[in-house]
Amino acid sequence: MDWNSRRITAILENALLEDRATRDATSYACVDANQQAAATILAKQDCILAGIGCVGRIFDVYAALDGAVTSHYEVTTHPEIFDGVRLHKGQSVAVIRHNARVILSCERVMLNFVQRMSGIATLTRKFVDVVSGTKARILDTRKTAPGLRVIDKYAVRCGGGQNHRLDLSDGVLIKNNHLTLAGGVAPALERAHRNRRGSQPIEVEVRTMDELEQALAGGAEAILLDNMTPEDVRRAVERCAKLEPRIPLECSGGIRLENVREYAETGVDFISVGVLTHSPQAVDMSLRVVPA
Repeated sequence: MDWNSRRITAILENALLEDRATRDATSYACVDANQQAAATILAKQDCILAGIGCVGRIFDVYAALDGAVTSHYEVTTHPEIFDGVRLHKGQSVAVIRHNARVILSCERVMLNFVQRMSGIATLTRKFVDVVSGTKARILDTRKTAPGLRVIDKYAVRCGGGQNHRLDLSDGVLIKNNHLTLAGGVAPALERAHRNRRGSQPIEVEVRTMDELEQALAGGAEAILLDNMTPEDVRRAVERCAKLEPRIPLECSGGIRLENVREYAETGVDFISVGVLTHSPQAVDMSLRVVPA
């Protein structure tokens, strides 16, 4: 993750502006302007870490918004602490040395990012661990928080998952509403092959074995098995196993930790899981500050 990129900088800036971080009335009223502090981010539960790179970068963005020269800051982490590592309850994530007012003004925004991202990474790792030993790979979806997609999808990678399309330009994925408007699988695929840009892959969503046959006949290059039972997914895998070239199969719809192993054991290539990013539970972390 390039935390210095314009896209990420804009995300961090918007979060600080939303919180009016440079107008922190409480810290201004209660803390001396020259007070220095040391702050420790602590994990309050076992988790997979994601987003550690935003900690120092938030202070840079804050300084740019504040328009004033702020004191030098230092963010120290243990060499074994990095995105994707497993943390244990009570473990120190990072130690920050900086102006006390600035630390307090950035505290909530900083923790919001690290806690949300670590929550996504932690949940993703649970899914990855459950399907371990099968060929299935866990994918995310576009069901991300508005404006935070690049952040959310990076967190999925920290948890061991893989990214599906980043946005609508990444490939042709013909879903149920497209099929309805195009008049079915065959005409939708015919139009997609005729109108796609360059070598974009064409994937089509199917819900029945009949639609699967139509997709194969129409030249689908990947197939999404949507809301099928594990038994139907297994039948689809067996149907496509001997095709040349082999067509990647993905399944989605109603995938939970409780049933993802059953789907993985069908032999499907990919399992897309919307819950990774559309409703993650943030990891519990805290920031403890002392004078320095």
